[in-house]
Parts: sequence; structure tokens; C-alpha cells
Amino acid sequence: QVTAVIRDIPANSHFRFDFFLSMQNLAESKQQNWVSHNFNTYLVLRKDANPRQLEAKFPEVIRKYVGPVVKQLMNINSIDEFEKTGNFLRYSLLPLTDIHLRSDRVGELSPNGNIQYVYIFSVIAAFILLIACINFMNLATARSAGRAKEVGVRKVLGSPRSRLVGQFLTESVLLSGIAFALAAGCAYGLLPYFNQLAVKEMTIPFLTNPWLIPALLFSALLVGLLAGSYPAFFLSAFRPIRVLKGHVGRGAGSGRLRSGLVVFQFTTSIVLIVGTVVVYNQLDYIRNKKLGFNKEQVLIVNDAYALGNGVESFKNEALRLPGIVGATVTGYLPIPSWRSDNPFFPEGVIQSERAVSMQSWRVDHAYVKTLGMELVQGRDFSRQFPTDSSAVILNEAAAKVFGYREPVGKRVSTFRDINTREIQTFTIIGVVKDFHFESLRQNIGALCLTLGRYGGSVAFRLKAEDAAPVLAAVEAQWKKRVSGQPFSYGFLDEEFDAMYRTEQRIGKIAVSFAVLAIVIACLGLFGLAAFTAEQRTREIGIRKVLGASVGNLVGMLSKDFLRLVL
Repeated sequence: QVTAVIRDIPANSHFRFDFFLSMQNLAESKQQNWVSHNFNTYLVLRKDANPRQLEAKFPEVIRKYVGPVVKQLMNINSIDEFEKTGNFLRYSLLPLTDIHLRSDRVGELSPNGNIQYVYIFSVIAAFILLIACINFMNLATARSAGRAKEVGVRKVLGSPRSRLVGQFLTESVLLSGIAFALAAGCAYGLLPYFNQLAVKEMTIPFLTNPWLIPALLFSALLVGLLAGSYPAFFLSAFRPIRVLKGHVGRGAGSGRLRSGLVVFQFTTSIVLIVGTVVVYNQLDYIRNKKLGFNKEQVLIVNDAYALGNGVESFKNEALRLPGIVGATVTGYLPIPSWRSDNPFFPEGVIQSERAVSMQSWRVDHAYVKTLGMELVQGRDFSRQFPTDSSAVILNEAAAKVFGYREPVGKRVSTFRDINTREIQTFTIIGVVKDFHFESLRQNIGALCLTLGRYGGSVAFRLKAEDAAPVLAAVEAQWKKRVSGQPFSYGFLDEEFDAMYRTEQRIGKIAVSFAVLAIVIACLGLFGLAAFTAEQRTREIGIRKVLGASVGNLVGMLSKDFLRLVL
């Protein structure tokens, strides 16, 4: 029964949902297992509460409620014994506003951002702005000869240096203000394209945020003063008598300063290019990294629980389709998900210091083959061996942790039920080559495969051809068996690539920043070269009269700038 309708939640909210259900309607919510992680817990603190003081009380909560469960699960005498073996249990608080950018926890409601990217792009934007300021300073000082007589006349007529400095700073601030206005208009017009690139729904709140326009005006003032400060003091320092006689002083070290600024510009631009290349190399590594399984051409049909006992017949009938070469029913796929570890012990040893904490995946006989995994020792599950119901396949990491060089035939044990402390023993029949089942940022952990029914999904291995007809046929099979449950599907490679879409978008944005920085730096260098050529017009004319070619003149004008860039 619908009891209320909630206004749509903003797109930038942590809570994104279609509907709310009461916790009382979920059987899981009635479980009192303190080592289960099925739910996120949100606390509303009193205004006078200190989060750090509350966190300081969590260890006592762990000892009182979690400790007894861990002691029973790990067959130990105390929680201290558990921690002495290098394990730990911690509860910590994280402000709701910090979750999106500062949380690295697994199992968040939606993919998080990364505050490091915000810092990185803020620094890049600051460098680009600095490059633009350097352009202005270089061009303003390069044009000094053109305004030298103006300065001389003003000084002769009694204008003090402070007024000249004020005039040049005012010009700089006005130019900065015009540039900011044009930039704001360009940003507003280009925002839809940026949103498409970044897959965001960003807006510029010119009207809703009362601080935005004053902040932009202050920024324009600050940038104008920063960019115009050196040219203002440089130009106002000209001596009127020398200027009016045509002897324009360049100021102590002004040429060296311009050269240093050009070097800084292109050093910054090259750093951005190198950073962009590194990002793209990382993305290329992710795209071409051998994962230990074949993620291509794997169709995932979700919500297999809706098929009930008919899931096997659904799988078998789909296998008859000409475009399908393999199928497996499983709730475990080699992509990051919220999965807890279980303690396993070497044969005959139920001691906490010998426990190996690893993930245990329940799969069917066709799982390894369908996902293209490689066995390095032993064999796969087979219906020809009824005893495989108590068999296990380890990955290489698990075999290494157990210390087994020849693991096939050895046994490992775990708790069938932590309440009754009933032990279940498995015989190792094979070792599968390590495959990535978490993010590539993490090392491959210990994992084992056992036979069992946990069919949240059905994975189909397709032939390397057009998947559309096969998809339509599988959907038709689904609709014959299930009514009221939409056909939901995906492809394993797309779900895997989704983990790194943020990095891919970051790479594209980084390229855009790098290109912008290079263009701005080149425009500044072009302008500086043009003014230099203008100042050397007479020299160029004399050289041409004496027979200098265009190539010689270009080389003469370019060599100083090329030396700075290189």
C-alpha cells in the first residue's frame, strides 16, 4: 500500500531511490548477527554531541556485542587473541557530506568521487590562469617601447609615478574584468558539452548563489592586479629625458625575467602533457590487463531468483540457441561487490592463528569454463564425481596463504553453522589461476569456489557475433517463464568497464586542460615573437638588403624562443 509520495531527490544527493520499504518487511532486518554487513547505518547526533567522543565508545560496543560472535566463529578465547594475529574490527563515523568525495569504503549506495581529483584539477586550473597572467605580463613589457613616449610626456607634465602605476593597474583590471565576463559567458554556453563529457548535471548558479558574482568580481580584480603589477611598475620607471630622446631603457633584468616566465609557461604545459600521458597509460593498462578470465561476450541475466526452480531449465533451453556456447548459474561475478570473508582452516586445525580469511563463492559445474578461467593444477568440478559436493577449488593466492605447494588432495575446513559450530571439510580438487575479482587497484586476495545454489544471475557465453538475436531469444524464454518481473540484463565487460568510467572521464578532461594550457602558452609566445619582430624591423630590412633569405630570418627570430622552450 502506497502511504506517501516524496518530492524527487536532487541528482547530487547521497540518497537515490525509487521507493521506501519498511525494515519490518525484510527478514534480514530481524537478524541479530553483529558480524553481518547487510545494511548501512546512519546516526543523527545531537547538536552538542562530539563525534570523536562517540567513536571512542565503539571499542566497548565491539567487545560486548561483536566479541562473542567472533570468538565463536574463530574458535578463540577472547577478542584480544583475535587482534594479536593481525586482525582487527573497527567502527568509525563519517560525516554524510564527506561520503561522496572522501569515502573509500566498499558497498556505498552509489559510486563515489575522489577529493584528490578536485585538488588536482584546481591546481591545473590555477596553473592555466597563471600561464595567462604570464602572457599578459610578457606582452605588456614587450610593448614598452610603444608606450615609452606616453610615459615620458605624462611625467614631464607632472604626473607622479603612483598615478601612472594606478593607470596601468586600472587598465589591467578592466581587461581582466572583460575577460572574466567573456569567460563566464563561454562557460555557460559550453556547460552542456562539459556535462556530457563528465556525465554530470552541473549548473552555474548565477542567480541562486548570492556569493558567486561577488566572488567572480573579486577574482577578476585579484587577477588584474597580479598580472598588471610588474608591467605597471616597469613602465612607470622610465626616465622621461631618456625616453623623449628615443633611448628606451629595458629595466634591470627585464629580458631575463621574460625568458624565465616563458620557461615556466612551457615547463608547466609539459608537466600537464606528461601527466596526461601517464593517465592514458594507466587507462590503457586497465583496458589491456589480463584479468584471469574472459570478460568479452558474456551476457548476464539478472534477478534469476524470479525463475525459482525453473532456473536450470531456463539455462538448458537457452543453451540450445545457436549463439550460446556456455552458461552458468551464480550469484558471484568477478566484479567488485559487497562480499564478506569466511574463516578457513587447514585440515584438522581449528585455531585462530591458522585461520585464513577468504571469500567463498558458491558456483555450479560450468562456472570456471563459462567465464574462461584457467586451471593451473587439478581439475574442474564434474558431474561424474558425486563427491564434488564437498570439493573446493582454490585460487593461487589462497594456496599460497595455506602454504600448499601441492594443494590437490589436501583438505580445508570451515564452519557450516557458527551457532552450532558444526565443521564442514572440503577436499581441494584444483587450483585456478589468480583472477581479479575486485578493483585492479587492489591485490588479488584469497578465494575459493564450492558447489552450491546461489543463483542471483545466469551468465551466458556468446559466440563472437551479433548478440542482438541471441538477446531477443533469451528475453523470449524469460517472458515465457516469468510474469511481472522485467527482463534485466547486462554484459560482463560493460559492468567491468563501469568501474573505471571515472578514470576515463578524468583522462578526457585532463587532455582538454593540457590542450588549453598549450594553446594559451603558444598564443603568448606567438605574441611575444611578433612584438620582438616588430622591434627588429630595421635589422630585418638591412639583412634582407644584404641577401638574407626568409629561412635565415625565421631562424634568427626563432632561435631565442626555441632555446627557451627546449
